[in-house]
Amino acid sequence: MTGEYGLKRHFNGDAARLIGGKIREVHPEFDVEDYAVEVERRIPGKELKDRVLVLAEGLRSRLPQDYPESVRILVSILGDELAEGEGMFNVSWYLMPVARFVEEYGLDHPEVSLDALVEITKRHTAEYAIRPYIEQHYDLTMKRMADWARDPSHNVRRMASEGTRPRLPWARTLTMFVKDPQPVLEILEPLRSDPSEYVRKSVANNLNDISKDAPDVALATALRWRQESPTPETAWIVRHALRTLVKKGNQEALAIVGVTGGEHIRVPSMRLSPRSLTLGESTLIRLDVENTDSRRHTVAVDYVVHHVRKNGQSIPKVFKLTTLELAPGERRTVEKSHPVREVSTRRYYPGEHLVDIQVNGQVLATDRFDLRL
Repeated sequence: MTGEYGLKRHFNGDAARLIGGKIREVHPEFDVEDYAVEVERRIPGKELKDRVLVLAEGLRSRLPQDYPESVRILVSILGDELAEGEGMFNVSWYLMPVARFVEEYGLDHPEVSLDALVEITKRHTAEYAIRPYIEQHYDLTMKRMADWARDPSHNVRRMASEGTRPRLPWARTLTMFVKDPQPVLEILEPLRSDPSEYVRKSVANNLNDISKDAPDVALATALRWRQESPTPETAWIVRHALRTLVKKGNQEALAIVGVTGGEHIRVPSMRLSPRSLTLGESTLIRLDVENTDSRRHTVAVDYVVHHVRKNGQSIPKVFKLTTLELAPGERRTVEKSHPVREVSTRRYYPGEHLVDIQVNGQVLATDRFDLRL
């Protein structure tokens, strides 16, 4: 299939053969080639999640109809737990249909399924699969989540946070937590200074989700965490968690992360070089930042790329540039190379891309580059 991009291109007949081959080692009756042929026939025109569902449906029709037995077989093929820093989308991406299997077919067996999701999340992730269990088996699942938040495995602890994110990308919104995030905060409490970067990033993303619907709750939580847990780990979580509010120029969020003086900062010059790119190239962002005040200030400098979409409209994406300590009257030059390359979550289209410079959430300069494909 030519022209395919992103993660979805991996979920095809070859993925079915990979999964099927592992299953056949423990379940010899599994027809690997029949599975692969069916997947190849059904995936054309489908996006990632629908392709993963095709693979999960193929597993359901070929594994024993007894769900606990089917799950036992699938858990037996999972392999070793991922170490810190090993990515679920580059090491164990092919396990996504296994998690989808539990999501789709296991709700009548919550205990068995939650046990399986713990094992899956150690090797891949179960952040999507857990969500219907939260909705349909709330008390049981949230009790498990609270236990997982104290698990020795960083992968399981991360699952406690990631699985409860109110607005997890690619997943259904957990409206109950949008309306009342307190149960989520109770899960996050023991994770606010976690030693694992993988866990900390999830905790920060979760609190950032909360900040979009309940900014006052997120701000109060962040401030309390900073006061009660004065560790570098908590400080990092708070900075990352408040990024949306910081980018909006929320003064309370800026104060919590130690950013000041936005009204006294100028960007007298900014330039992109080159301004004409093809996919795979980079443009150098170069700018001067000046503090016009008589006091020292800490400023957060970000840049926003307005990505052109297929319909000609654009979607802004904010990237962290730097945090600067500027003395009174100081002017500092900042450079950053921005690569224009496709990733699993973004496809580029030709056209003029605006790039804004934000200081403490305020746009102070703009330039543009033209992308040619």
